[in-house]
This record gives sequence, structure tokens and C-alpha cells, in this order.
Amino acid sequence: MPFYKDWTWVGAFGPDLMLCAATVRVGPFRAGWWAVWDGERLHERSFRRALAVDPARVHVPGVLELELEPGAPWAVRTGPMWTRKRPARVRGTALGRAVDLPGLIDESAGRHPRRMAWLWSAGAGELADGRPVTWNLVDGLHDGATGSERAVWIDGVPEEVPPQRFDGLRGVGDLRFEAVATRARRENLLVVASDYEQPFGTFAGALPGGDALRAGHGVMERHRARW
Repeated sequence: MPFYKDWTWVGAFGPDLMLCAATVRVGPFRAGWWAVWDGERLHERSFRRALAVDPARVHVPGVLELELEPGAPWAVRTGPMWTRKRPARVRGTALGRAVDLPGLIDESAGRHPRRMAWLWSAGAGELADGRPVTWNLVDGLHDGATGSERAVWIDGVPEEVPPQRFDGLRGVGDLRFEAVATRARRENLLVVASDYEQPFGTFAGALPGGDALRAGHGVMERHRARW
């Protein structure tokens, strides 16, 4: 039987600062990481232990002190797997720098297949008419034609969107992506293995449904796992 897995990932996105932090459990294994793009370079560190990352707070001593204000949730279940995504206001400090940015909280759990691969995009910004927007798009996980985790929040209100075609890490649907820094890691621990890239960057174009972006920042991700 596949290992039980759960993780919490928090991201915050802006033109001059972007960050993420996560804590993960895969059966008996624990891991965590953080990454901060400060507008010029990427700072990051990974651990083989859990970190203090939850839907209300991120505490990494000397690095991240963040309070999260979650918005309306979008939760789905696919067989033995579950996820909940929420937009959030992220406030506090990152590497001593003030943070007050929109972001996304990802909580996921379940008995995922032993081998999986997916493409993912999460970001936040403004539409051309000034309304705030957050999105979560995926291919390979909770990606049915309906009842999926794909959601767009406009003015904080979530709505499911149809499947979107990913162009690798170059964009998804009518969104084009330009990376500014990339967090990448490849591990093979015999029982579990992970190979992924997760660039921070800027988005341009239109969201599913045709709403044009005035500004958008966030992440793309390519992940292949044996767990």
C-alpha cells in the first residue's frame, strides 16, 4: 500500500519579493524547505525534518516570521487523496524584510499513487480592471474535467475552471510565464525519490475565462515523484 502523505505549502508573490515554505510527511520520512527571491537573487535551504508551516503561521527562526490570513477555500477529493487551496494575505518578515503580499496555501493529504508526475501553477495579481485575482491550475493531480482542484479566485470568490494545457514551464492556457529564479532539487533515497523544478516569475496574458491580467506573479512547477 502506498505511504500516507501530507504537506502544507505556503507561497507569497509580488514584483520585488516572492517566497515559499513547506513541510512534508511521506510515511516515516519528514522534509521541509524555504525559498526567498529578494528581487535579485534566490535564497533557499532544504531539511530532512518538518518545519513550522501551517495555514496560520510560518516560523523559520532567523528567516521567515509570517502570519497568514486565509481566504475562501477550494477543497476536493479524488479517491484516497484530498487537497484544499486557499488564497491568503501573507504578512511579516522574510530575511528581515517586511512582507505584505497575496499568496496561496496548499494543504494536501492521502495515499497518492506510488509514482506520480504533475505540472502546477499558482499565482496572484490584478486583472486589467483592477480586481484582485489568485489562481491554482494543475495537470496530473486532482485534474478531472469537473470536481478538480483548478480554481480562480476573483475578488476572493473561487470558481472552478476547465482543464488547461501546460506548455512545460513556459506557461499554461493563455498565461505566459517568465522565470526570474528557479528552485530545483533531485533526490533518490531508494524508497522515495523526487525530481522537480519550481521557478518564481511573472505572468502575462489571460486567465481561464478570458480575464486579462494587468500584473501577475507566482510559480510554475514540474514534479516527478516515487513515494
